[in-house]
Amino acid sequence: MFGSFNLDKTYQYLLITLAFLLPLTVFGANLIIVIITTFWLISGDYKSKLNEIFKNRLLVASILFFLLHLVGLIWTDDLEWGLHIVHKMWYFLLLFPILCSVTKREHIKYYISAFLFAIFLTEVASYLIWFELVEPFKNASVRNPTPFMSHISYNPILAFACYLVLHEIFFNKKLKKSELFAYSFFAISMSFNMFITAGRAGQVMFFAMLAILIFQYFYNQKIKAIVVILIVVGGVFLTAYESNTIFKPRINAAVKAIQYYDINKATSVGHRITFAVNSLEIIKENLIIGVGTGDFPSEYKRVNLINTPNLPSPDNPHNMYILVLMQLGIIGLISFLSIFYYQIKYSFLSKNNFIRDVGITLPLLFLLIMWSDSYLLGHYTSLMYIFFSSFLYKDFEKS
Repeated sequence: MFGSFNLDKTYQYLLITLAFLLPLTVFGANLIIVIITTFWLISGDYKSKLNEIFKNRLLVASILFFLLHLVGLIWTDDLEWGLHIVHKMWYFLLLFPILCSVTKREHIKYYISAFLFAIFLTEVASYLIWFELVEPFKNASVRNPTPFMSHISYNPILAFACYLVLHEIFFNKKLKKSELFAYSFFAISMSFNMFITAGRAGQVMFFAMLAILIFQYFYNQKIKAIVVILIVVGGVFLTAYESNTIFKPRINAAVKAIQYYDINKATSVGHRITFAVNSLEIIKENLIIGVGTGDFPSEYKRVNLINTPNLPSPDNPHNMYILVLMQLGIIGLISFLSIFYYQIKYSFLSKNNFIRDVGITLPLLFLLIMWSDSYLLGHYTSLMYIFFSSFLYKDFEKS
């Protein structure tokens, strides 16, 4: 169909561009996604494409999870919101399989380099705003310098980027001294940047990332790994807590919000606890198949007016597990968790240390932070998750 046009080479340039644009712009990333998807859909060879997709159980699990959202429209009352959620979930049906079929293991270094270069640029912008060398723009303020996205998305993405750099430092024995210095400076600057921004979930992810990295480094020395984790993670936490004017107050506020929840529910943490408590009340009544893909807002509002009428009624509970349980019941949750099961399983089968380590770390970190927000509904974090999954879990038997 394309004659002498080199479609595969075009895919690789588009993928590298997507990796670069991913943390910078919604429009730019979506434009590249549309181009890749269009080429894939009109380029033929559908039998081969479908065979490649359906022999990968992870992709099948992803597609089934999306299809459950379609089935959940049958018993939903709010079809409009249900279609909105289906639209949010389309990455699992189409983008993930398409990217998985066009990414190449031999080009992973280019994808990651482009992604890290974009993170470097976001970090530079963040510091320029923080030092008040430039006026805050877009989402940023001097106290929360995250211009390209909200801190809710920025800090988790920054934590994962930091893991990639630290993994290179500790596991790549071929690094030159100049490269080691550059990577080390980058990792330190990202770590500091983590605590001048306000994303608590990303900060928790950062500590978890450090623990996972240390455990991977001392994999054959479990006791030593635990001791080092306690020293390093504890030391970084205490240093940030005692020296940072943003991190300490937010930690104290979170602890206080939990302690005095019964007295004052009108806090960020208090809202999340209330969302969970009210949602679980509804889940008990609809445990098997949920309330339907589109009925979270209306069902929650009904219970919220009875239990906590003075608190806001959200569109989602800021907890991915509760959202899935509420919408699709225990069947939906099992389907959702099966995606992470296959990611971890495939990673353990890999003979490539980098693929194995990163492939295990990505789902573990998302499994953690999804307790605090619906991170696979947001553009930036869901796209990062899908993009990295597309090459970490393909051709695993050849790793």
